[in-house]
Amino acid sequence: KVSDPADAGADQEPLYFIRPGLAARIVNWVYGWITRVGLGLPNSYVLQVSGRKSGKIRSVRVNVLSYNGKIFLVATRGYSQWSRNVLANRNITLRRGRLRTEFRVRVVLAAEKPKILKAYATRFHWMVRRFFPVPAGAPSASFGPIADRYPVFKLIRL
Repeated sequence: KVSDPADAGADQEPLYFIRPGLAARIVNWVYGWITRVGLGLPNSYVLQVSGRKSGKIRSVRVNVLSYNGKIFLVATRGYSQWSRNVLANRNITLRRGRLRTEFRVRVVLAAEKPKILKAYATRFHWMVRRFFPVPAGAPSASFGPIADRYPVFKLIRL
């Protein structure tokens, strides 16, 4: 389990996280609603995962990356609530309209992350460029020093 950044002690550095502002929360809610009804961008889904503390189902819109025949989720804001819930409960559901697909997630190792982060930053550049201090066109190795900031999950269909 990954600890809550609010619980970080003097000997533990808080986890990296970029908090969304009011405008971002409103836009995310609107796009989440559009995705829930089955519209929206082809790679947009509503992620459903059990809360790590409450056990209640939590939902958030995410972009899914297809890369080298595999499917990945990237937490572009860092250790967000949804990514910490996924770390605590490795079973998730992706929903889009009436389509519901269940997955088990595997945390991607640091050595594998740079290529996936580059692919994600390139594929979703217009949406996520502000979250990466490395340009999308940079070599994969440029993403290595920042890879620990971003949880990356490989999705395995159940």
